[in-house]
Amino acid sequence: MAVARALINNPRIVFADEPTGNLDSTNARDLHELFFRLRKELNQTFLIVTHNEELAQMSDRVIHMKDGRIG
Repeated sequence: MAVARALINNPRIVFADEPTGNLDSTNARDLHELFFRLRKELNQTFLIVTHNEELAQMSDRVIHMKDGRIG
């Protein structure tokens, strides 16, 4: 439901802060795959914050931050 609410107004960028933080690994992967499908189908940009390196590596681009700095 949260994904639908985030997309209803067709935003230019969808920000997701730890959307998989409270999910088991199977559901986390499914949600991440849903984001990728929606990105392609809707031509949306998704910015996803995660501490899960496996999910991050599934992304098109990865930005690492340490101590508040991009590096």
